[in-house]
Amino acid sequence: MGTLRAYAALARAGFRRYSTYLQATVAGIVANTTFGFLRTYILLSVAGSAGRLAGYDEAQLLTFVWVGQGLIAVVNAWTIVDLADRVRTGDIVADLLRPVGPFAAHLCTDLGRAGFAMLTRFVVPISAGLLAFGLYLPRNPLSYVLFGVSVTIAVVISFCGRYLIALTAFWLLDTRGLNQVWVFFWGGGSGLYFPLPVLPDWLQLVLWIGTPFPSTLQAPLDIAVERGGPGHAGLVLLAQVAWLGVTLLACRHVQRRAWRKLVVQGG
Repeated sequence: MGTLRAYAALARAGFRRYSTYLQATVAGIVANTTFGFLRTYILLSVAGSAGRLAGYDEAQLLTFVWVGQGLIAVVNAWTIVDLADRVRTGDIVADLLRPVGPFAAHLCTDLGRAGFAMLTRFVVPISAGLLAFGLYLPRNPLSYVLFGVSVTIAVVISFCGRYLIALTAFWLLDTRGLNQVWVFFWGGGSGLYFPLPVLPDWLQLVLWIGTPFPSTLQAPLDIAVERGGPGHAGLVLLAQVAWLGVTLLACRHVQRRAWRKLVVQGG
């Protein structure tokens, strides 16, 4: 119970930390909403008079755009985990002496951040999309539950990817280059730039099986618009759970190697 209270406290701290940056939050909301309109008209022009694109009808396509804009900050694939800075300064030594390990501490803090983003960066763009367009609302009540589960898994997978990059600081010290590579490939492979079903089937399969990127954004978006029905939702969640297990194990393995590699700068 003490450990659970510590995790909850860390999550609340993450929530409070990001809630203090009100100007950044407002700026992010404006940016997400503005790009939502731009992406909407671009995809509608691609869909053309048929009003369909890669299996999405117009309402589903609009929902794909606006829910995606809302989830960008929730999933947050670009913020560098500050573990890398603590490795560079040597503060990581103090972290290892604490009762809650670095992975759990950073994950709980990130979940708190995601909770704040859900209440602000997600809700406002979705509201703008609902006011301006006729968005698709899931007809099956179970879809709302599955969407919540899918978003939670997506947040953890995204964190694990960024945490793995942060762990490379034990060997590289500076992780900014790797982080930029991650962001670049995440944008193309997650469904941020375009719905992945526009790609050839074989390339979609490679992305779903060979990378965690679709599980961080495309998966919850497909569930939100009920693309392919319950069967497709089940497959999507199965892929997410698989990648969740892979990324968690990868974090555990690399972290153990990093602890053995630990060198305090200047010590």
